[in-house]
Amino acid sequence: MSNHAPDSHEAFPTDAPAVVTCGLPYANGDLHIGHLRTYVGGDVYSRALESLGQQTAFVSGSDMHGTPIAVQAIAEGVDPEAFALEWHEQYAETFPKFGVEFDNYGHTHDETNRELTYEIVERLESEGYVYEKEIKVAWDPIDEQPLPDRYVEGTCPYCGEHARGDECDEGCGRHLEPGEIEDPVSTISGNPAEYRDRAHKFFKVSELSEYLDGFLDRLEGTSNARNQPRQWLEDGLQDWCITRDLDWGFDYPGEDDLVLYVWVDAPIEYVASTKQYTERVGADTYDWDEAWREDGEVVHVIGRDIIQHHTVFWPAMLHVADYVEPRAVMASGFMTLGGKGFSTSRDRAVWAREYLDEGFHPDLLRYYLATNGGFQQDVDFSWEKFRDRVNNELVGTVGNFLYRSLLFAHRNFEGTPEADVSAEVEERIEEAIADFETGVNDYSVRQVGTATVDLARFGNEYIQREEPWNLVGEDDEAAAQVIRDCVQIAKAVAVLFEPVAPDTSAELWEQLAEDGSVHDVTTDAALEAPPRDFGAPSELYEKIEAERVEELNEKLEARVAEATAADDGDEDRTESDESEAAGDSDVSDIEPVADDRISFDEFQDLDLRVGEIVDAEGIEGADDLLRLTVDIGTERRQIVAGLKQLHDVDDLPGTRVVIVANLEKAELFGVESNGMVLAAGEDADLLTTHGDAPLGTKIR
Repeated sequence: MSNHAPDSHEAFPTDAPAVVTCGLPYANGDLHIGHLRTYVGGDVYSRALESLGQQTAFVSGSDMHGTPIAVQAIAEGVDPEAFALEWHEQYAETFPKFGVEFDNYGHTHDETNRELTYEIVERLESEGYVYEKEIKVAWDPIDEQPLPDRYVEGTCPYCGEHARGDECDEGCGRHLEPGEIEDPVSTISGNPAEYRDRAHKFFKVSELSEYLDGFLDRLEGTSNARNQPRQWLEDGLQDWCITRDLDWGFDYPGEDDLVLYVWVDAPIEYVASTKQYTERVGADTYDWDEAWREDGEVVHVIGRDIIQHHTVFWPAMLHVADYVEPRAVMASGFMTLGGKGFSTSRDRAVWAREYLDEGFHPDLLRYYLATNGGFQQDVDFSWEKFRDRVNNELVGTVGNFLYRSLLFAHRNFEGTPEADVSAEVEERIEEAIADFETGVNDYSVRQVGTATVDLARFGNEYIQREEPWNLVGEDDEAAAQVIRDCVQIAKAVAVLFEPVAPDTSAELWEQLAEDGSVHDVTTDAALEAPPRDFGAPSELYEKIEAERVEELNEKLEARVAEATAADDGDEDRTESDESEAAGDSDVSDIEPVADDRISFDEFQDLDLRVGEIVDAEGIEGADDLLRLTVDIGTERRQIVAGLKQLHDVDDLPGTRVVIVANLEKAELFGVESNGMVLAAGEDADLLTTHGDAPLGTKIR
């Protein structure tokens, strides 16, 4: 066992091959836009890396194993492999329709993954990291069958919330080992379950705490992926049961009555898919062995519900098996729909196929998903918000600049005028390229997209300021200079917007009469001279009318009402009927509103103020607490807040917040706290203001 851990990471682009992966979707149900947020994010990031000149393989695959597949196959009376394969083929067809172009999209049941899985498991054994012990497992005494993972549900032993057999999905989010769940019930029969002794295989994760602690110090990506695992390490790692009593999956090597736990072979598919890519294109084009066994740059793009698997179990396996550890983990937030949770059983979702059937261009959704808030933040989708972003930013900013500039260039100069790019515009394009590159290295999909929109916004301001239509005929040389600048900005938009909007960027590239493909160029091309001649442009983006939004909302409400009525009448439905793919949640996941009301006068007693975090630092001896200095306009307050595990401390200064200013002072870990910062949910989503209200403004 050797160490592939770098002392520090070079900024992208590097000379090493990169691998960008997306979490494997369970092959058991339709894709909706909540799922697409992760896959679009991964595709944008992969394309952006390639735009910097980074050699990159973008891979994923369908998760064919595990109890979600087996449970649904049993319910439908079909073979699990045939059931999962049908969904896999649908995913492989759907992703490209949204511009999500994997270099290889495999599945976990193929032979490449089987061979690599057995190789890695046997390495874990030979290194002494696997042992066998008897544990209590849930058992249905009436039907006489074991109940692994999602065959059983009950109460989480850590937080008391309803949980599945392998995860507390409605409470603390912890991974649960076999036998941990309390008050178990079979999800198949509804029978109360009991515990029986059964021998299983365990991976000694607990012996790798020191390595994992160092790994988390090196790990890059979103702050939730880097910070949340700290708590699990501090609580003490438990060894990981890597076998299950199940008929579906890969048999444990040398055993015929146990299969490998799905989270053993699922991430190994990342390696298998990369290997399949190399087998198709040749090692001279891309070498999977170098990427995974020597010095590759591995970036995982996942939903936040599987952070623990990707930052604890998976790197531990890679370390023992002598593979490259992940460089970064980017964990996306979830999506809600019009302020409410997605519910697949009640058809409360915007489905991938539905979006396409409505005739919307996939680049519109890609832009919305990529730029609507930080990648790790929860995002609420509504057709109204979608329309506003499309109309104001894609149509009103990007599309407006491109069409007016290129049409003017075509009509007055038949293409690109004979002039040099001005110093001002060249510097602004260079700034956009730098913003783009910073977005890649900060793992900010949003910044990758907004760098281009901001450049187009500058273009609009520039052409409006210079008024070339007033210069033609009076100062043709000055008019040519302005339009030459605008055409260069348009070319830069085509290059820099390609990761977010690949199809419309390709169309713009063709309108400029450029050779080759915009998908193959790097950011340097943004400053290369455009072709001299090009034809009349067409508009890239179409406005969405308010009437269309009303129509879409009516369709959604009708579907939800119909599905809810059918669902409420189905007494046999169990939780296992819900899609278990990352990003799914039910309306019941949202905490109910309190029945107790307060008076308006009681609310007025709260002094809520707009503030800005000036400084943030940890408090000695406190795992979760930060000492914040908050500017509230008239003074600076010291406030203690439990944000350390949930936010990147270095990113907090400059953040606008809302505080309770008249809360009684308190002392926490010997530090005085003079106020309270307001935040929403388990991930402490900081409350802020939509506009730029002055510091100290009272919230009414």
